[in-house]
Amino acid sequence: MNCLVVAATPLEIAPLIEQLPTAIPKNREVDILITGIGLMATTYALQRQFNIKRPDLVIQAGVGGCFDKRMALGAVMAIKQDCVADQSVVELKKLKTLFDLQLVPANQFPYKKGWLRNPWKGLRTLGIRSVSAISVNEITTDPRRVLLYKKLFAPVIESMEGAALHYVCLQEQVPFLQLRSVSNYIAERNKKNWNMHKAVAELNNTLLNVLNGL
Repeated sequence: MNCLVVAATPLEIAPLIEQLPTAIPKNREVDILITGIGLMATTYALQRQFNIKRPDLVIQAGVGGCFDKRMALGAVMAIKQDCVADQSVVELKKLKTLFDLQLVPANQFPYKKGWLRNPWKGLRTLGIRSVSAISVNEITTDPRRVLLYKKLFAPVIESMEGAALHYVCLQEQVPFLQLRSVSNYIAERNKKNWNMHKAVAELNNTLLNVLNGL
């Protein structure tokens, strides 16, 4: 089985890289792809990699911000659905997506009701909390924007790459999994309150468990 592990930066999966190949069974073939940060970089890197070698499963592993302060820093979640939240407009203090504006049909493939949903059956058997996420081009810091996103999407996690993974893999019909660990709470820009070390450690522990359990 060939698994492609994808991350925006080397930092996020450094513990996994250090332990390869001894940390996984011999019948697993793991390739690493560092895409760079953001939706465009991730889309290009994934498509280019698929043209070189088509994997059996793609796992995107990264840290992210969390909208729910009941979630502990370092908590790891699997993303069941994602979307590009700032591909939108604010009219009369209401956030409207391309689907709300009827520019794109909400159920036009690969979308389902405006979401990029993960249909991979293995998602249900991982034993990892499954949540909704949004992807953005601009990191959310404005409390007013936080409220708009919460009202429309009810997300738990925010990243800058997740929706690109979902979009490309759905289009290419390649099974995928997005794993996110909580490094900080959304709109909290005081990095003294972040816990990147714990987020990376927990992310990679989960990632190794998933790779060994495939």
